[in-house]
Amino acid sequence: MPVSLLWAVDVYGRVYSLSTGGQQWEQCRDAVLEFKRVTAVQQCCWGIACDHHIYLNVHSSDVPIRYQEETFENQRWNPMDNFSDRLLPSDRWQWSNITGLEHQPLESFLLPSTNWEWEGDWYIDENFGGEPTEKEGWTYAIDFPATYTKDKKWNSCVRRRRWIRYRRYKATDTWAKIPSEGHSGPLPDPFNDISCGGWEISEEPRGRLSLWAVSLQGKVWFRRGISSYNPRGSGWIGMIGEMVMINVGLNDQVRSHDLTLSSAYSTNYNFLVWLSPHVSCPVQVWGISCEDRAVYFRQGVTSSELSGKAWKAVNVPRDGDIRSHSSASSSSLHSAGCFFSGEVRAQSPPPVDPDEASLREADAKSPAPALVLSPSLSGGPGDSQWSNVDLEEAQTHLAVGPAGVRGDAADTCSLSSVATYTLCQEEPYGADEHPLWAWVSGGGCGVDCHSQLNWFNSTTALTSSVQSMSLSISLAQTAAWRKQIFEQLSQRSKREMDNFKHYEQAIEQSVWVKKGTMQWWRDWKPHKWVDVRFALEQFSGPEGNQDGILFLYYNFNEEKKYLHAFINEVTILVPVLNDSKHTFAIYTAERTKQRWPIRLAAATELEMHDWLALLSVSCCDSRGIQGPPSKQALWSVTCKGDIFVCEPSPSLEACPNPTPCDQMFWHQVGGHLRLVECNSLGVVWGVGYDHTVWVYTGGYGGGFLQGLASSTDNIYTQTDVKCVYIYENQRWNPVTGYTNRGLPTDRYMWSDATGLQECTKANTKPPSPHWTWVADWAIDYGISGGTDREGWQYAADFPTSYHGHKTLKDFVRRRRWARKCKLTTTGPWQEVPPIPLSDVTIIPCGAQSIVEPIPLWAISNKGDVLCRLGVTLLTPAGTSWLHVGTDQPFKSISIGGANQVWAIARDGSAFYRGSVSAQSPAGDCWYHIPSPVRQKLQQVSVGRTSVYTVDQHGNLWFRQGLTPSYPQGSSWEHISNNVRKVSVGPLDQVWIIADKVQGSHSLSCGTVCHRLGVQPMEPKGQSWDYGIGRFHWSHIRNNKGLFTENNLGY
Repeated sequence: MPVSLLWAVDVYGRVYSLSTGGQQWEQCRDAVLEFKRVTAVQQCCWGIACDHHIYLNVHSSDVPIRYQEETFENQRWNPMDNFSDRLLPSDRWQWSNITGLEHQPLESFLLPSTNWEWEGDWYIDENFGGEPTEKEGWTYAIDFPATYTKDKKWNSCVRRRRWIRYRRYKATDTWAKIPSEGHSGPLPDPFNDISCGGWEISEEPRGRLSLWAVSLQGKVWFRRGISSYNPRGSGWIGMIGEMVMINVGLNDQVRSHDLTLSSAYSTNYNFLVWLSPHVSCPVQVWGISCEDRAVYFRQGVTSSELSGKAWKAVNVPRDGDIRSHSSASSSSLHSAGCFFSGEVRAQSPPPVDPDEASLREADAKSPAPALVLSPSLSGGPGDSQWSNVDLEEAQTHLAVGPAGVRGDAADTCSLSSVATYTLCQEEPYGADEHPLWAWVSGGGCGVDCHSQLNWFNSTTALTSSVQSMSLSISLAQTAAWRKQIFEQLSQRSKREMDNFKHYEQAIEQSVWVKKGTMQWWRDWKPHKWVDVRFALEQFSGPEGNQDGILFLYYNFNEEKKYLHAFINEVTILVPVLNDSKHTFAIYTAERTKQRWPIRLAAATELEMHDWLALLSVSCCDSRGIQGPPSKQALWSVTCKGDIFVCEPSPSLEACPNPTPCDQMFWHQVGGHLRLVECNSLGVVWGVGYDHTVWVYTGGYGGGFLQGLASSTDNIYTQTDVKCVYIYENQRWNPVTGYTNRGLPTDRYMWSDATGLQECTKANTKPPSPHWTWVADWAIDYGISGGTDREGWQYAADFPTSYHGHKTLKDFVRRRRWARKCKLTTTGPWQEVPPIPLSDVTIIPCGAQSIVEPIPLWAISNKGDVLCRLGVTLLTPAGTSWLHVGTDQPFKSISIGGANQVWAIARDGSAFYRGSVSAQSPAGDCWYHIPSPVRQKLQQVSVGRTSVYTVDQHGNLWFRQGLTPSYPQGSSWEHISNNVRKVSVGPLDQVWIIADKVQGSHSLSCGTVCHRLGVQPMEPKGQSWDYGIGRFHWSHIRNNKGLFTENNLGY
């Protein structure tokens, strides 16, 4: 679960935030004024201070907020001056925007406010369409406007070049005042209420927010222009209507106090709990009690049960409370040290405060408060339905706060002033008092049913004391205790084994069999599912070695037959995506060559997982594989997101007879990732489909691997979110225009991307039963090629290239619909917050000690290039990110031997980072490398002396001419086609994921392939060795050294 913040304001106007990864309220020390209320999203928080002005607090991040300013310098050729700034009267401005309609000289660009600063001076952009231009960056055309090229021709009469300058937002982690100005000047009256949302409005680009506010006179205002690169927005727009309160949802839902809408919580002064809720996604409701002024979370609120089930108080201390409890608990360190050192002594119980003891006794005797749900009342058939949540409870069951808080608290609440308290300079709360809250905002806080939070414990003070006590125990003491325990266990084991060595072995061999019924996808035509009996016979020898045989019994032409496979010949067990059946595939070396595994279907998901776990343990036992993967393990990911590892043999890269790929054994590790990256030192990182970053914890198992197949520690809950896409297709006819009535030869009017499979909103299901829908279908406006206002893309016919505007030759159109689904599983992975990534790369080897830094580079989901600092064997997650400036967003990056860093930009151009070293981990500058002719690159991988890339058409390219003195190389050479991903090791080993590999029955996609014949004198190799395929392996990464140091990843 990504780390997020819950924001709140106490009755004294101080702003606090509570992290889902923390256990205490952190006060915003920068706040000078007292605040009335706040509204938060994930990246920032807005607030109204007591001066009725709006302030913005943008969370600091390792990736800065940058905005690119650009202008174009235009010139025309004449016989006297050649190219000069003397333009025709009908020409565009000498300095203009890209259209030429606006005059934009360099000196006209000013900073929007004092919260911004310039990163540097203006410079010329020498990149054009993914290819480098000439030294001065000019592009040429026959006239304005026309198609520009980087080459000067005989008829090039005009030219232009692009100037770029970046500005950076610097007012982070501080409250910046937002001007109260509209189109016509200052706003007439101050603000009273504010709400922010709209980050999932489908018609808006990613990063756009909607901020709504209400003034004291009830006028509604909207803040325009708020985005990820302009957090302050650009101005206020007045809206029609008079309101008292306003609330904005995550999409296009705006709720005000004057509207009557179902499924929305609102303020009700008759309740004992006063609510200032924020309903977010997943549906969440936060409230504040008017009795004890505590923050409450509504449990069980879902889209089907909007009223929820129960209220739970958020019971965590403030940052000042932790310090006071730490000092109080220091007196118990001596007794704790005596206990842990093995000395058991009778100790007197610690003194307990009488007030605290009475409160504990009262809490123990008081039953949990009961919540009564009353039927919703309806004023008529057209009225919206409300669910009445009755929050009245017996006064004897309430833990009442100070006397000043009780009484007429519910009657004195108002929209502009929650309560009146005497302000003082010293600490307003006593040692045993909890904060008194006035406002809460959960818009930026993500809490779901799988979140493991310690906010709702009633023994927070005691827990903090125990934590402070445990932190005072040194690492040396812990190591000594572990050593002592280990020695005692070793002596006990030796004593018990030595005393019984002369006895004979009681059982020399044991055999056990497990049977079941399944369905089998028949090998021969006609292919269909056949009912079979499945059996696993496993036996163990006197030396402890284990092996087994799989039997599959079926009937053919009224004759009983069977298939069998030895456990030690199984190379992989793969769960298979299937909407209607719970299927998995069993590979052997022979069936890997045929690209045709044994495919089985279980009756239930639980039965499939039981068989997979049992078979996985049996296969690992037969090969002597136990515990977590070794540092030399090969990691990989399938297109389904399943994670597999392989323990390589010493002959994997042996010459001239390396181990064939079809004999490599893979076993599954819990978790779900889109890609995984590792090195020969055991540092492993992964990225999910939702761009969340995960680091390997050293455990094994998780997911369906339980019991002996999984470690008891270092296993954590892992979630992932992805989108499922379908396409709505239409054809134009002269009578009705665009309709869903196509030609008989057309694709389905609702289909997948290829148009070969019918996919409607009703029959489209999540990728597997493990996924659940978390949103409704929505139009996707972010598809490549652009869309119009309704999300349509146009083309001349199916299938061809699509564009976002209609022309006279466009007779078909399509638009993409997206729906989010979520997966929750477990595995040996911990999240690395907070920046989402799209790609990551780790240097294959290099660090020789546990404290030596390991270079790691990454690309954020926005295209920013990042360098991770503090990555070592002791801290594999690192400490912080270092932003590396670029002129455009990137999409792929790789670091190889000698700190060579290569990257691919989103326009398909290649770049090399110069002067990267241990002393300068981020390097100094980017060198633009020309791409292959008329090709846009997609992915890059770097070895010791080799650089390989894959273009958008699946062609594999090798960079020639790489030398230590000229690491950029000289030219590209084509190696192969039908390549999806490539991985190059530190000794130039080459692995790929290939498509269209011929099998015994059909072509196989997503096949693991190894390049043979790679030598120092022949780095391109000679041929391919084909391995696991058919069920779409999605990525490969080879980061190990020679022989046992190879790596396979996604």
